[in-house]
Amino acid sequence: MTDTLSPRPGLAPARTPGPPQPRVPDRPRRLGPPAGCARPLRGARALQRHRLEVAALLLATAVLYVWNLGASGWANAFYSAAAQAGSQDWTAWFFGSSDAANAITVDKPPASLWVMGLSARIFGLSSWSVLVPQALMGVGTVWLVYLAVRRAAAPATADARLAHRAGLLAGAVMALTPVAVLMFRFNNPDALLVLLMTAAAYAVLRSIQDARLRWLLFAGALLGFGFLTKQLQVLLVVPGFALAYLLAAPAAAGKRILHLLSAGAAMAVAAGWWLAAVELIPAANRPYIGGSQNNSILELTLGYNGLGRLNGEETGSAGGGNGWGTPGLFRLFNSEFGGQIAWLLPSVLLLGAGLLWLGRRAPRTDAVRASVIIWGSWVAVTGLTFSFMAGIIHPYYMVALAPGVAGLAGLGGVLLWQRRDQPVAAAVLAVAIVAAGAMASELLGRTATFVPWLRWVVLLGSLTAAGLVLGAAAPGLKEASGPVKRASAVMARTTAGLAVVAALAGPLAYSLSTAATAHSGSIVSAGPAVSGRGGAGLPPAFGGATAATGNATNAVGVGRGQGAGGAGGMGGLLGASTPSSALVTALQTDAGTYTWAAAVVGSNNAAGYQLATQLPVMAVGGFNGTDPAPTLAQFQQYVADGKIHYFIAGRMMQGESGSDDAAQIAAWVQANFTAQTVGGTTVYLLAG
Repeated sequence: MTDTLSPRPGLAPARTPGPPQPRVPDRPRRLGPPAGCARPLRGARALQRHRLEVAALLLATAVLYVWNLGASGWANAFYSAAAQAGSQDWTAWFFGSSDAANAITVDKPPASLWVMGLSARIFGLSSWSVLVPQALMGVGTVWLVYLAVRRAAAPATADARLAHRAGLLAGAVMALTPVAVLMFRFNNPDALLVLLMTAAAYAVLRSIQDARLRWLLFAGALLGFGFLTKQLQVLLVVPGFALAYLLAAPAAAGKRILHLLSAGAAMAVAAGWWLAAVELIPAANRPYIGGSQNNSILELTLGYNGLGRLNGEETGSAGGGNGWGTPGLFRLFNSEFGGQIAWLLPSVLLLGAGLLWLGRRAPRTDAVRASVIIWGSWVAVTGLTFSFMAGIIHPYYMVALAPGVAGLAGLGGVLLWQRRDQPVAAAVLAVAIVAAGAMASELLGRTATFVPWLRWVVLLGSLTAAGLVLGAAAPGLKEASGPVKRASAVMARTTAGLAVVAALAGPLAYSLSTAATAHSGSIVSAGPAVSGRGGAGLPPAFGGATAATGNATNAVGVGRGQGAGGAGGMGGLLGASTPSSALVTALQTDAGTYTWAAAVVGSNNAAGYQLATQLPVMAVGGFNGTDPAPTLAQFQQYVADGKIHYFIAGRMMQGESGSDDAAQIAAWVQANFTAQTVGGTTVYLLAG
């Protein structure tokens, strides 16, 4: 019998082993659907039922992620404008430019924009063509979580039905994580990042179980494209993936190390080709790299999007340091982050620890241990990084934890349930159920007006389910027969259902609230309003402000908070502008004569005008208005060459570091051109 199916203490298949089978070293039997089950499905009808249940899960996920999707409009206009630019110009698409005239890129690599840009090019630009790809990524992520958990659970349970249920539970947890509902209905890069990391986790597990190097190389390539989505964040899952393969792959130690080096090379190639292209193409022939101070993708990678996120020293940041909250071990449970992801965090850590203990004598190649390492290290490394990073962090970042939480929940919940007659398994499972109920009660209690009765129902349900689980471990119950055995089976199904409902009722309520709410801007949060959380999910330093301050006639006002209103519907750092019809008409007049219909400080300001006019609008200074792009001299040359039609006054937050070229440009425009008001917005005619 192969390593993954051999009887063993703790996580041995819950049945009497058959006659010994020939041992095949270092090459486990390939696992087909349902993967590696020692007890086959009883007929095609059962297999068909499983397929229908998976289809129902994916269909329900699709409905949750797509329903009323258009209500969010452009969602994050910063990325929608870049998608619009990419749909018009292939250079803008390749580099991830904010505008089709290629003044500056967004402050991330362009992989997620490639998807949105192609969708907009094929189906036309609309909120649906931008957002539906994100929802489909969510459905794909749920499916991959199901496949990965089912594959690992199959040899341990020796029961296709239980392996299938483990996958279904994991998929449901993934689908109903509130921050996942938020991000798969939004157009930030996080959706693609999570899909790629989950696919890589599945590929690593396939490589371990199938002894196929090609799956490990595929995982490396997926992680490389994850780097092109959100740069160094993808590396947080790499240590766990490498450790799982190093410990569990069915190959000699030297070969395992060589395989990991090959996967690292695949990752470097998948990410490096684009980085090399950006670095090798002369700066004059490409857009400025947004978020950097020296027009360098390497600086952006290692600085603003790299170490700066950890130590809080992001040059050009408008928040910085403790402006993004106080780092600490329990940060993920506070009012900003708790409702996004914390519902099952304590529980899944307990379940993972329980699996490791019960399988402590399992063979080195045990698939369950490898999976716990994959999912558990994902949660631990990413969670600790988010907890202690001193730089820019937003509530929606928590979506990166969702697959790890889901994997541990499905695998641990079902495997420990199968062995609930063992005292250790029953105790761990019971404590995990109570922890889920207590956590849900605490999180729901922070929203006093949001289904206030639910917290008590969840808590009572979890306590009841935990008690029933402990009762199942009573001596002699397993050997019962007749009516007692039938009653025990009914009680077992009731207990399992109650435990699942108690664990998922809170996340479900938050998820439905999230799907029913329109979300837009650069900082968004899942669920209802929570006491202690800043407005629109803003960090404490911003005080939850909803509008910037400053005079509407100033080109650049210095304020704190997000700009979303005010005269002329001006935008700001976090919210896009909403131009009047009169201003749209003015910008579109003779637009073909100019390279840029307008210039305005800040990417979100520019995004609103660009999406309204479908014309290139220069985002002076990039996202925060703190990039030296363009410099004052470059801007003056553009004006002298007649390339910019208007300069639009806008409200912006003053950055704490970075270039002040944007402020210099605004001051120069005010001093040399006459202000006029169009549709309630102050503009300066630069040419024409």
